[in-house]
Amino acid sequence: MTDLPIAPALFPDTVDEIERAAKPYDDELVALRRDLHAHPELGGSEVRTSRLLVDRLTAAGLVVRPLAGGTGLLCDVEGTKNRLGPDRPRRTVALRADLDALPLVDEKDVPYRSTVPGVCHACGHDVHTATVLGAGLVLADLARQGLVGGNVRLVFQPAEEVIGAGAPEVIAAGALDQVERIFALHCDPREVVGRVGLRVGGITASSDQVTVRLTGRGGHTARPHLTADVVYALGEVITRLPAALSRRVDPRAGLSLVWGRVTAGTSSNVIPDRGEVSGTVRCLDLGVWDATGALVTRLAEEIVAPYGVGCVVEYVRGVPPVVNERSSVAILAAAARSILGTPAVRSTEQSLGGEDFAWYLEDVPGALLRLGVRPADEEISPDLHRGDFDVDERSIGIGVRVLVASALLALG
Repeated sequence: MTDLPIAPALFPDTVDEIERAAKPYDDELVALRRDLHAHPELGGSEVRTSRLLVDRLTAAGLVVRPLAGGTGLLCDVEGTKNRLGPDRPRRTVALRADLDALPLVDEKDVPYRSTVPGVCHACGHDVHTATVLGAGLVLADLARQGLVGGNVRLVFQPAEEVIGAGAPEVIAAGALDQVERIFALHCDPREVVGRVGLRVGGITASSDQVTVRLTGRGGHTARPHLTADVVYALGEVITRLPAALSRRVDPRAGLSLVWGRVTAGTSSNVIPDRGEVSGTVRCLDLGVWDATGALVTRLAEEIVAPYGVGCVVEYVRGVPPVVNERSSVAILAAAARSILGTPAVRSTEQSLGGEDFAWYLEDVPGALLRLGVRPADEEISPDLHRGDFDVDERSIGIGVRVLVASALLALG
């Protein structure tokens, strides 16, 4: 952990208070996670999930602000102390969870297996939701004891898996108003339960979609010179565009273009008049991400120009890279050390997966923590976005304690 920034840890008495406040909720949160897992909802449809959260937070005496459309909500835990003085606004930090599931079949044989055909929590959002809820309940209890030196906003976000929705809509609804710093966590099946992973800078990549559509005069494969050979030009795009990007962008940006679909023609002896190829573009550098769409379009047009085909590039920007801010990483690391001990806090590798938590970091500093969820007796666990993905549920209580500690450190 020598490459992670250092910040002061919590006092042992505070750690003991967190443990006393968190322990009564451990079983309830596991049960809640299993309920969410059995009743998953796709992005934009998290009505039942949102209702459960509203009911539980309201029962705890907290004021909830549901978001438009009946999915997602905000909830402020108001501290009883103001470290900035009585005449100044209290500091506010935020904790974010995502609510939605994926359109995948749940392949596990467990009592909490999904009851919704073709939908399951294969990315751990049920764990994220239970963890942030638990952190809110614990912080509310600590606030009543005068131990919270500011406000903590709980952000329960819908539609993380839906491009263009999710975080941008929640931010537009005021999720970051008066917020100084924001934290989130994400399940990591590569890391054993009881450990967490952090890094400064890019931790996940941008995730964009690109489709190159080519058109031209088709014809007989015996006379390609009388056609604009769309298939041949597609082959050039498929091989040369990723190669060209690798020579036009700093390799330290981690830019990656990978094709996932190609379609053209219906017969082996007919050159078609249209075809297309689609893939994803991922990048770890925010500045490079900003310029990538225009560069991909220009290179694709240059590559196919000699073949006389028409070229239309559809480039859809998805999410930016998650770039963890240094001071926020220091706070998370100090909180995790206080709760779990120094050996449990690891420097984690970068991932080319996308995460729309990045949008929050465009406006305020913050950081994403990777929460170990792999059972200790398993060397390898099923990866995210698989129908057999599951977690060691002890990770929920660990995440609760780390997030509570992080909020307290960030506030004071």
